[in-house]
Amino acid sequence: MTIRLPGPGGVSRAYEPRSEPLATAPGTPFTSRTVFSAAHVVADPYADVSPDSPAAVDWDATLAFRRHLWSHGLGVAEAMDTAQRGMGLDWAAAAELIRRSAAEARAAGGLIACGVGTDQLPVTEFGHPYGLAGIRAAYEEQLAVVEESGAQAILMASRALAAVARGPEDYLEVYGHLLRQASEPVILHWLGPMFDPALEGYWGATDLDAATHTFLDVIAAHPDKVDGVKVSLLDAQREIDIRRRLPRGVRCYTGDDFNYPELIAGDEQGFSHALLGIFDPLGPLAAQAVRILDTGDTRGFRDLLDPTVGLSRHLFRAPTRFYKTGVVFLAWLAGHQAHFTMVGGLQSARSLPHLARAYELADTLGLFPDPKLAEERMRTLLGVYGVEQ
Repeated sequence: MTIRLPGPGGVSRAYEPRSEPLATAPGTPFTSRTVFSAAHVVADPYADVSPDSPAAVDWDATLAFRRHLWSHGLGVAEAMDTAQRGMGLDWAAAAELIRRSAAEARAAGGLIACGVGTDQLPVTEFGHPYGLAGIRAAYEEQLAVVEESGAQAILMASRALAAVARGPEDYLEVYGHLLRQASEPVILHWLGPMFDPALEGYWGATDLDAATHTFLDVIAAHPDKVDGVKVSLLDAQREIDIRRRLPRGVRCYTGDDFNYPELIAGDEQGFSHALLGIFDPLGPLAAQAVRILDTGDTRGFRDLLDPTVGLSRHLFRAPTRFYKTGVVFLAWLAGHQAHFTMVGGLQSARSLPHLARAYELADTLGLFPDPKLAEERMRTLLGVYGVEQ
């Protein structure tokens, strides 16, 4: 197959698809790390909706993909940014997703944790017309939905709180209130502005050292209510520094899609567990790598997972918030869904050259269960764009 992209900046290169996928097989639960894949949602391609309409979800395909992840021993991090929270998936659809996925997890015996945020709060022409009390109430509403479903809660960063908070004391007040309310230990999520520009200055400071101090103060005040923290700053050394300063018993779940192999492998002072968007397309391969790590073979783990970093850095390159497009594109090529359509019309958020390169990198890794199907679908996409093959 030769991919020729005409025009300025276009490329023409010969590329031979793999004939066989990487051999992987489901196995027993992991013993050395807790690993979540933040899973995408599958849109209903036949719904007559516009990009700003409420999300239309293909529930059968969405839940089938979660069963795929559980079958390989991975946990599912549900209704997170990978599921397009705040980028096409509204709270009504997210609540339905949480309820349905939690029920599927019980049936499958799968691990699940779900995102709790404040995205049901409206943003008007006047900005955010509510105070901290309104933000607390929005968080509490979503926390109740997650806890009633039987899933673990992930306290997500709030755009509303970032807009309304006057300083670190407001974060300490809101998160302290929520942690006292939570019936079970939660995961705290620090999502950086590269994933969502509206979260600039989270924890009350643009200086990351000051923000880290507040973040750790929240945890230190309620260590019995914090199972762990998910750090998504794409800064390996900062994650390591945070990891080493956590209270005993509080885990670090890496959300660093640039440096995950080294962070999961760890060092003589500790390691990170994982809660990653890149483990959506990497699911079976990631599971195989963690099982190798379970045997104590860190080198074998790195040998298998290190080659995937090139694909991950490509999918998550700036503007990072559009990484979901590549994730869903690869799910389509892999046969996990019958179309390349996303809620909010986000399939248009990445260029054809970007998608073509994602196909090549994923195929080289053997990620496609049916390489011939992936090649046929890639040819179909090229034809839609008017590229003659």
